[in-house]
Amino acid sequence: MDIMQVERSLVCTRRVPGLQSVSLRVLRDAKGGRAVAVDTVGAHPGNWVFTISGSAARVAVGTRILTDLSIGGIIDRWDEDEPIDGA
Repeated sequence: MDIMQVERSLVCTRRVPGLQSVSLRVLRDAKGGRAVAVDTVGAHPGNWVFTISGSAARVAVGTRILTDLSIGGIIDRWDEDEPIDGA
């Protein structure tokens, strides 16, 4: 899992059958890299989210959607400067 920020929606008028009914979001990682993810939770631009990748990303969607990156949740509060282990 990774923490990323939603930049914007991605609109595609033509899609493969397994992606016709899902919302797509452009995400930015901490280094400025971009990725496209299936939005399973209704994230909006500016939201910080955690992502699920690989085969688990398909399970998170709950159907046979072809994806290797899904948004697993919207982060309500997160201090980037605080160590994860609390030390």
